[in-house]
Amino acid sequence: MQKEIMANGPIQVAFNVYKSFMSYKSGVYKKKTFELIPEGGHAVKIVGWGTDPDQGDYWTVANSWNTNWGDSGFFKIVRGKNECGVEKRGPPYAGEPAL
Repeated sequence: MQKEIMANGPIQVAFNVYKSFMSYKSGVYKKKTFELIPEGGHAVKIVGWGTDPDQGDYWTVANSWNTNWGDSGFFKIVRGKNECGVEKRGPPYAGEPAL
């Protein structure tokens, strides 16, 4: 996924949305261990990645809900552990086709 982003820009992915996600404000999102059943699914755009010294590796993700949600319309989600299915639920799609 990182190679795809570096080569072609942001990628579209799908993931499972849990109730705790609705109230995300900041930090690296990780669903609560007691959340077993998702509220549904959602498609978003991964625009980058990073590492938080306290919360570990994460993806930087653009949400479509609006800039009042989350961190100005963005959120961070755990990277490398398939959190909420973000790394395996659906194939990543490049932002622009290679011609």
